[in-house]
Amino acid sequence: VVTMRLEFCRTQADGAEAGTLKDAGDDPDVTHGALLYSRVRLLPDAGIVFVAGQGVGTVTRPGLVLPVGEPAINPVPRKMITDHLQQLAAEHNYHGGFEVTVNVQDGESLALKTMNPRLGILGGLSILGTSGIVRPFSCAAYIASIHQGIDVAKTNGYLHIAACTGNASEDTMRRVYNLPEIALIEMGDFVGAVLKHLRKVPVDKLSLCGGFGKISKLAAGHMDLHSRHSSIDLPQLAEWAAAIGADPTLQEAIRQANTSQQALAMCSAQGIALGDAVSQHALDFARSVVPASVQVEVFAIDRQGAVVGHAGGFA
Repeated sequence: VVTMRLEFCRTQADGAEAGTLKDAGDDPDVTHGALLYSRVRLLPDAGIVFVAGQGVGTVTRPGLVLPVGEPAINPVPRKMITDHLQQLAAEHNYHGGFEVTVNVQDGESLALKTMNPRLGILGGLSILGTSGIVRPFSCAAYIASIHQGIDVAKTNGYLHIAACTGNASEDTMRRVYNLPEIALIEMGDFVGAVLKHLRKVPVDKLSLCGGFGKISKLAAGHMDLHSRHSSIDLPQLAEWAAAIGADPTLQEAIRQANTSQQALAMCSAQGIALGDAVSQHALDFARSVVPASVQVEVFAIDRQGAVVGHAGGFA
């Protein structure tokens, strides 16, 4: 049983409406603290109709779990609402139907901070959900958006996608391949969400692009590139540098470096292509996760978006 405080609850001639503040706990969520409210209206005929109210988006592009034209209220919350209303109908011997209008205050502006516009969900936020339970730091909504981004790109015929850690890497992929927005997957730190989803929804080509430090974490086998879950392994960087010609003095300098960028700069000054070596290790790891049919390449960039390492490529 979930207990929450209602901000308001009022009955009307043909139904009722109520609202509550979203509490995302420790899970990053753009709707944390937002007012979510729904209006249920009684209908003469049996069945449940969902309506996108204020701040809830509408699906405008194929590839999502909902058809074009439907309110962006995903199947799990739809089922939860449906089960509850059907139980109430049975308890009260009610044989009519329900119209459920879901609203999120300021949802249209909040949606601009999400991937919804790129996914073709316009006019507001998505009502997501897998269990109704918030799990701290799961970032479930973000990961779901990554999966949706891949699904939408493939459904709309884009079989070369670029998964990027941030704005600079997206700009790099636009510059290198001139890819449209729909083919750019904003993965943030969640490279594992991309690689694992491609097992279920493979594409032809995947370009991975991120800062050198994050790519070095991927090279070491990390699927979550956030500093909370993985760190840059300078001794490992020193080993990789040694394998491509770094002398013992440079190896020790890498181990004592303050940042991965400093290690990269020291190698570059001595003609040691550490960026390419790290990208190759990242490529090897990524290939071990995705299906063999998916061609993969890796780009490592500096803070200005310049490519400092590359491995793989497409014929």
